[in-house]
Amino acid sequence: MHLEEISSASTPLLPAKSRSLIDEVQKQLYLAGPLVLVSLLQYSLQVISLMFAGHLGELSLSGASVATSFANVTGFSVLLGMGTALDTFCGQAYGARQYRLLGIYLQRAVFVLLLTSIPLAIIWAFTGQILLHLGQNPEISAEAGIYARWLIPSLFAYGPLQCHVRFLQSQNIVLPMVLCSGITVLLHVPLCWFLVAKTEYGNRGAALATAVSYWVNAVMLGLYVKFSRACRMTRAKLSNEVLTDLVAFVRLAIPSAFMICLEYWAFEMVVLLAGFLPDPKLETSVLSITLNTMWMVYMIPTGLSSAISIRVSNELGSGNPQGAQLSVFAAFIICLTEGIIVAIITILVRDIWGFLYSNETQVVKYASAMMPVLAASDFMDGIQCTLSGVARGCGWQNICSIINLGAYYLVGIPSAVIFAFFLHFGGQVGN
Repeated sequence: MHLEEISSASTPLLPAKSRSLIDEVQKQLYLAGPLVLVSLLQYSLQVISLMFAGHLGELSLSGASVATSFANVTGFSVLLGMGTALDTFCGQAYGARQYRLLGIYLQRAVFVLLLTSIPLAIIWAFTGQILLHLGQNPEISAEAGIYARWLIPSLFAYGPLQCHVRFLQSQNIVLPMVLCSGITVLLHVPLCWFLVAKTEYGNRGAALATAVSYWVNAVMLGLYVKFSRACRMTRAKLSNEVLTDLVAFVRLAIPSAFMICLEYWAFEMVVLLAGFLPDPKLETSVLSITLNTMWMVYMIPTGLSSAISIRVSNELGSGNPQGAQLSVFAAFIICLTEGIIVAIITILVRDIWGFLYSNETQVVKYASAMMPVLAASDFMDGIQCTLSGVARGCGWQNICSIINLGAYYLVGIPSAVIFAFFLHFGGQVGN
């Protein structure tokens, strides 16, 4: 029997397209699984810090919640968004086998993000005053201002951390990121406990622990890139070449940042709006719990989004648009399945989830009432996140930033204001 006949006889009786689709789903799951875990582990640093701060009391939880929201709006989301430009640059360069360019892109991105962190740090230094001028509760504003100042060192670690994550994931190097992120979280829990419960820092200790942990994670990934054999073809020595084409990077990084920020800002603005509701401490605390839960769950479609971005950019970089189309179809199958499962779990845990953040019965009951709304939001976010990953892989950030502007600010925020303040639905409209 010829080799072709043996191969044909051993092949499952599936159409070629079906086999290709199954193979693509398997590739994305193999890539997305570790990326989901990395996203969850990295985001859990903020969540764990918030949990420890929350058990110090309602004011402490409110202050830390508003500070975290403000930090996400004015800092973390900006750096994350700018870093996603590497999804396009590194992904397509890797697909085109221009390996040395990946190292140049990494250094260029780190340089730009570190420069960007300086004005962001100045904004964080005046968080309390800014919130007070925005009409927030004076007590919460003061507490949030203290928390945000202690978060400032995390800015200068977060940018390089995101750049290294994008650099590695574009090459399908994911397991080292899982290991580094896992070690960081394991160190973060006892560090949080010590600084919050065993020192006089209080909730400032939670912010400091977040900053230290981001630095630990960034340094570990940087050392891996520097010394690993897996990166020997893609790392580059420092040279003036990093500065030669900054404009091209910034030209894509700015719409990339807007694409991410417009979405993040809309949700975090809801927490700030909660400060104007009749019971601001309760509304802010509960809305922060639900939104932090939403962002934590959002890390799952974020990992899936990164996987589809890598697959699309790699296929386009290698000149295979049909492969990119197949990747998009497979991604939608995965994201719809994930969305249904997450929505069901969210509803099932609604009555106990609030205890992770607070011992206050009123807070826990209110959080339980918010969870079904959150489940619906999580399902839709999965679809939106997948589409964003496709756009990044194609380099369509400009178009998507305009779409996000219309969806969140011409429809979303005005609707939240109407439902919360005129129809008196309270914080439940935030999701």
